[in-house]
Amino acid sequence: MTETTVRNQDFAQLVEQYVSFWNTDPKDDQHPQPAQYQQHDQHEHAAAIFTDEVEYRAHIGVLTGPQALIDFHQQFTGHMGTVEFRLREHPQAHHSRARLPWEILTGDGSTFATGTDILHLDENGRISSVTVFLDQAPEGFDPDAHA
Repeated sequence: MTETTVRNQDFAQLVEQYVSFWNTDPKDDQHPQPAQYQQHDQHEHAAAIFTDEVEYRAHIGVLTGPQALIDFHQQFTGHMGTVEFRLREHPQAHHSRARLPWEILTGDGSTFATGTDILHLDENGRISSVTVFLDQAPEGFDPDAHA
């Protein structure tokens, strides 16, 4: 993907869809998500923004494919309850990469963790990989336990 392609695509929409993916209700009525996010099917979000072989690299492991990301989100919200994934500052993009600083808020509004996602976009402007860096890990998190 060329630098021109990134500038010409609707990058703001892709970022909005990415954030919305992580805030979409994972079909668990016990843990409703923040009201500002419409309730969409995660499979719709995944198909729109991720490639079929998207690779997600984080301290917890390497996940491959949209369904693995959906399953991870469902497990996380099943354990945590209401959470909100939001950007801490405006994302940056160049060539086929984007950097998104984020934070996860718990239901009481406290910060659970902060981090930065590095997205790699394919030639069609969909996300082919995500590399997650923790800037502030959750309390008690041991990154070496997941290595």
